[in-house]
Amino acid sequence: MPANTPRSLTVTWGSESVIVSSIDHDLPAPGEPSAQGEVIAAGAANPQALLPDGSWRAIARATTAPEGIALQLRPSPGDPSGLLLEENVEGATLRSVVTRVYLSELLPGIQPRTGMEVNEVPDPQVEGLARDGRPCAVVRYRYKDFGHLKDHVWQTLHGTLAMNSYVPSILARKVTRSLIAHPVEVTFEDGTPSFHGLVVRDGITRLASAWNVLAGPDADAAKTAAHAVGSLFGGIRPDAGEAAPALDERLAEHRAQWREGIRKEFAHEMGLLEPGLRAAQIAQTFVVPAQIAVGAQHHPGHPLAPQDLFDDAIRSILASVHVDFKQWDDAAQHVEVITRALKRVIQQGDSPVPAEDLQAVYGLAVGRTSPGELPAAFRDHTIPGTPLWRSVYLVHALTRAGLFEQLKDQAKTIKGGRRMGPKGFAELLGPLVDLPWRSHKRAVTKQARNAWNNGGVLTDDVMLDWDPVPTGDFTSLVGPASQGDLNARCTLAVAGGIALIADKLLTRNVGSALGAAKEKGGVPFRSDVNQVVQDLSRQDNELGLWTLALAANAFRGDALPENAVTLRQLIRKDPDVEAVGRAYVHFRVDLAQPDRIARDGNGVPEQLYQWDVVAASDEKRANPAKAAAGAGAGAGTGADAGAPDAPAGTGAASSEGAADGGGGRPGAAAVFLAPAGMDGRPPSQRAADDRDVLRTSLAAAHDALERLKLLEPEVGAHTPVIPLPGLKELNRILVGLTADIENLRRRTEDLHEEDDGEETEDGEDGKDAEEGRG
Repeated sequence: MPANTPRSLTVTWGSESVIVSSIDHDLPAPGEPSAQGEVIAAGAANPQALLPDGSWRAIARATTAPEGIALQLRPSPGDPSGLLLEENVEGATLRSVVTRVYLSELLPGIQPRTGMEVNEVPDPQVEGLARDGRPCAVVRYRYKDFGHLKDHVWQTLHGTLAMNSYVPSILARKVTRSLIAHPVEVTFEDGTPSFHGLVVRDGITRLASAWNVLAGPDADAAKTAAHAVGSLFGGIRPDAGEAAPALDERLAEHRAQWREGIRKEFAHEMGLLEPGLRAAQIAQTFVVPAQIAVGAQHHPGHPLAPQDLFDDAIRSILASVHVDFKQWDDAAQHVEVITRALKRVIQQGDSPVPAEDLQAVYGLAVGRTSPGELPAAFRDHTIPGTPLWRSVYLVHALTRAGLFEQLKDQAKTIKGGRRMGPKGFAELLGPLVDLPWRSHKRAVTKQARNAWNNGGVLTDDVMLDWDPVPTGDFTSLVGPASQGDLNARCTLAVAGGIALIADKLLTRNVGSALGAAKEKGGVPFRSDVNQVVQDLSRQDNELGLWTLALAANAFRGDALPENAVTLRQLIRKDPDVEAVGRAYVHFRVDLAQPDRIARDGNGVPEQLYQWDVVAASDEKRANPAKAAAGAGAGAGTGADAGAPDAPAGTGAASSEGAADGGGGRPGAAAVFLAPAGMDGRPPSQRAADDRDVLRTSLAAAHDALERLKLLEPEVGAHTPVIPLPGLKELNRILVGLTADIENLRRRTEDLHEEDDGEETEDGEDGKDAEEGRG
């Protein structure tokens, strides 16, 4: 057999045996500097490709065959675009080169699928580039600092692997479908020098899975992400001093040295009599196929400005792939549609809303403008810079009569639909509204978005012409609202409605909720969410107006209220001082009380339930249900125990959550937020450390118990190795720990069940899942 013939071998990956095919005996050698220079020269000479020199250098560094890219770029008399791959999308033609690139030269880009997850590290700001009125096939990512970049890369890879993985497929056959990539200029707000690189926009799951293969079978998602970040950036410090080479050059040198080390390791492995798993890991992931965009042509009559065309075209390709082939979840599709629609309206320039205001709205929508910058964005210092007020102004702006119709038309064009009413538009707003508090209210995000799908706060009055009334105390708006002030009523409807939805006190109620007790998410009658908000904000409904005002006043974007937590979601521990300080509660309204807060016979404030919210919207309609509930209460507590549980979307606690792990107090549920780390790292990275601590501690506890059992015969019965009180205490702790772990397992399984449709693409067994674009 010739020495250079690819070989196959069988390796063990965890508990699985994987047949690895086609392992080459050598890895691609580094490209010659002269060949990389040819890429830059050919790119500059191609009239259909337009990139900055830094982007051409990034492409030349990343590819294993720079001469092949130069060949594709060279124009011919009959075809000025050369051999570039062409793709026509709405309003533009994209041109790309097809090649193989080093895994270590690719950064994960931004996708709606990843951007709409519950994340603690924000996405960078994205800007397009143009030259002489022509769009450049590159975007600019603006991070806060170098640490933000590394944390974002870690988060994207970690989150992707937590949802899906193609590891067995890649280990067996490599990455066989091209990743869609394009150049990016990475810039920083703190003045760190910029650099050019390549980002993957489609194929992030394949990218992350390749890093997982390279990291090894013992590497979980967190260790894989850390391994990738270390390989991409090493210990490079951006502030190395003026005498140091440019950041771009230092990163390129680090990655070249890293690859040289991998080459040596691979050569050693292949020199063994029987190459093993490590040889397969390197061979299958060292390079990956990629389709790299290098040019974008503007079609006549397209409304977008040149600097926005390329990113919109890339997003259009991704959206078509993930709607027709492998769908993103609904939230990702919704935010993609509404943000692209808003950008198109801005570029058309015929909106009744001033362009400067539209830019401010767009900044709020995509997270470019923080809640604290809200007063400056709208040039009104009286506006409180809070997450709730950010959402109020965003909803108000996007539902103004003239702008609403334009956004609807553009959204229908992007989605390919024919009709869209306020309910259909409301579902697009849900993932935009919850951006500031998504990570803190993650336990109820699904129910909140379902409520937006059911109309949200888009009532008939909110769709009229009104203006928000800035205030630090929403109860001050109850009086004017009761006297017919439309601005006050709509401000309460939007602010209070958003607060109730975000805190799971107003959900898309379903039929089974009618039979449940109020403590389990029951409702007195069925009604659409926007209709409940409409009735709460009626001029003659004082109870409803106060319910909205107190909910808006109590709302916090950094925690969940006690009312929103079911037994299944609760971590059963006695609240400590810090947790109590961070928790909050929504209280039921009693108009007879001076502070409008209802209290029981002992003077303790009563918690607000979804039942109370729905009942306050229409007391007459709720009266029969109240009477039936009162009659049922006389039958004893067994009546409630036998009531059917509402589904997850109604806020009812399922029977699965009955194991409370000890010490739970009815009506005193609390959410405990982990204290912020002193090292400044994002919570997901600290969580990875704590997982290791938990695993190690449990193993150590098991070892200690085994040693105690061995010592038991020596100690004798007169002195138990663990006295009875100690055993009872240990048992209490273990029951609580078991319940906590079981609840986490069920919650995680629920998330995976929701994503079942995204795990495989080519067959039910998923053996060809890697082949899909993901």
